[in-house]
Amino acid sequence: MEYSFILLGYLLGSIPFGLVFARLGGYGDIRAIGSGNIGATNVLRTGNKMLALLTLICDTLKGAVAVWLSFNSGDAFIILATGLFAVLGHMYPVWLKFKGGKGVATTLGTMLAIMPMLGLIMCGIWLLMALIFRISSLAALTAFAAAPVIAMALLGDYNLALLAGLIAALVFWRHKENIKRLLKGEEPKIGKKKDKNDASPASQ
Repeated sequence: MEYSFILLGYLLGSIPFGLVFARLGGYGDIRAIGSGNIGATNVLRTGNKMLALLTLICDTLKGAVAVWLSFNSGDAFIILATGLFAVLGHMYPVWLKFKGGKGVATTLGTMLAIMPMLGLIMCGIWLLMALIFRISSLAALTAFAAAPVIAMALLGDYNLALLAGLIAALVFWRHKENIKRLLKGEEPKIGKKKDKNDASPASQ
């Protein structure tokens, strides 16, 4: 019975809010815009800040809700596994042929639910880096690289550190193209459209 929480975590994580909101907003398939990602940063490239904010909130909440529900299991392993599978659901959703997002917002929601202090620190690191460099991927990679160290050194939670390390590895893998562009100095700034024609509403 407890393992059903893990499946529920995956299914919640796999809800592609960015894709849904972009379609409802008249922008067609968000995967055909900008980077092709279904996350909030790419939704922002449509120029619609409200849709991007809604995507960010919902992608964060689905990770948090999955973990909150798993608290009913009373099993630390189930809780951590549910958080991991919520992130995997976002990255590899069954509804989109296992081609999803990069898991940043969903992971932050997961961490905020499991260990609020770690989640808040990660959010703080992301926000600081984003304000300084205006590059979402760099901000995310910095926060995720720091997460396992923070969990172990400051919080003394080795299980959480392991979870943070596993998710960080997944996030770095999903950001491999971003990393290449960062090294070349070609990574776009937050809110910058890759092509001004890419983000036109589908009806136009």
